[in-house]
Amino acid sequence: MTMDATLAGHLQELRRGTVVVASLTVLREPGYGYSLLETLGAAGFEVEANTLYPLLRRLETQGLLTSEWNTDEARPRKFYRTTAQGDAIAAALRGEWGRLDKAVNELDAPAGDDTGET
Repeated sequence: MTMDATLAGHLQELRRGTVVVASLTVLREPGYGYSLLETLGAAGFEVEANTLYPLLRRLETQGLLTSEWNTDEARPRKFYRTTAQGDAIAAALRGEWGRLDKAVNELDAPAGDDTGET
């Protein structure tokens, strides 16, 4: 396996969890799948439709999203929205993300950086 393939695999694993947090965060305002794909892509979360739609169904089954069909337009669209439980989970995940980011940055800092010595 090449370094590029190894890196790609690890990046995919890293992104998988971030898409959950990002989706729950974005869907605090109602949105449909395609608009979520566009919003996530614009923010740097590259995700394919065949990955996102099963994720949305799973999050709905877990009670983290709710959905309803909008049939007012020519083409019916299923709108999703984060539930109170989903919002709480997203907040907890964002908090943990911040904690982990801080911990990794501390591990990456040269020894002695946090001693207060000059």
